[in-house]
Amino acid sequence: MSKRKQDLDGIYERSDSALYWASYTDASGARVRCSTGIRKSIEGRREAEALLAKWRLEVHRSRQWGEQPSRGFEELMLAYLKATAQEKKPLGHRRDKDAIRHLHGYFSGRELAGIKAVDVRGYVEHRRAELVCNATINRELGVLSAAVNYARREWEWEIPNPVSGRKLKEPEGRTRWITRAEAERLMQAAQAEPQAAHLPDFIRVALRTGMRKGELLGLEWRRVDLQAALVHLEPRNTKTGKRRSVPLNKVASEGILNRMRFRAQHVPASPWVFAHRDGRRIQDVKRAFAKACRRAGVTDFRIHDLRHTCAAWLVSARVPLAEVRDLLGHTTIKMTERYAHLAPENVRVAVSVLEGCHDHVTLGMRNYCTK
Repeated sequence: MSKRKQDLDGIYERSDSALYWASYTDASGARVRCSTGIRKSIEGRREAEALLAKWRLEVHRSRQWGEQPSRGFEELMLAYLKATAQEKKPLGHRRDKDAIRHLHGYFSGRELAGIKAVDVRGYVEHRRAELVCNATINRELGVLSAAVNYARREWEWEIPNPVSGRKLKEPEGRTRWITRAEAERLMQAAQAEPQAAHLPDFIRVALRTGMRKGELLGLEWRRVDLQAALVHLEPRNTKTGKRRSVPLNKVASEGILNRMRFRAQHVPASPWVFAHRDGRRIQDVKRAFAKACRRAGVTDFRIHDLRHTCAAWLVSARVPLAEVRDLLGHTTIKMTERYAHLAPENVRVAVSVLEGCHDHVTLGMRNYCTK
């Protein structure tokens, strides 16, 4: 049986790419298939052949004299995506691929050793010219940095990290939340949505647990313990990749029980807490949620803001930030501190101490002046 062209040493073409691709064996004997970063043309073919010859020479030098071969941007990114495909969640993997698509347009064909701080700054200005915000640029450069660090740690590649220490300043995250009166109006509006009978329960549970949309819509019955009033989230179910248990208060439990009654009546075999009548998992509630917000007169309010509202209510009730952090599954207390301003009474006591200090100092000054 003849081998595929990408399994033979040489330059080859792919129908889904406008670039030439190369296939060769590296110093360890592993097959390498990567883009040359050179577009298809007569001249491009010669350039691609010359680049492959350079790579083969580096492999020879590495085998004979232990020299470190030069590493290209494409080689790193393809290897990183392949290595982390099973380690990351599908959404995280797709986000990495999207970031690499933007990075490739700027760094394609570059050797990693030749990418310097000035090139990173150039990429930043390039993306800013496209009206991309700092947070997005940070995510894209973060993927490049993560790939470099992965290669250094796992494969012992001797390559610099040009992104290190160059994170851009980002504006403070969104903290939109609603009052209990607004939440009541939203619930009433949600109950009026005939095509989304699940929406009131979704809002009810989200407001009382702070769980993310994906955590709720991906919730399975086997991870719900109504007797202990807990929901158990495994690492693969959370954004941070860490397991946590979320307590259910009376209102949240009521929402889960409503879903349980729906399941018993319509889809007893469905594993999903939020399911359609045919048992399929509900993928999103965005459209129905937006309609309910409009009907309730709640503006500029997104599904994720239910989570912000839960945090805001907790902090306003003087729940310690560390406990709010643990409930929401924040990786650091810094992420929870954005809600600290909602509990002014917590610092009012501290300020009141100064009143006593002022009285003490004033009394001391009077005694001194009368001597």
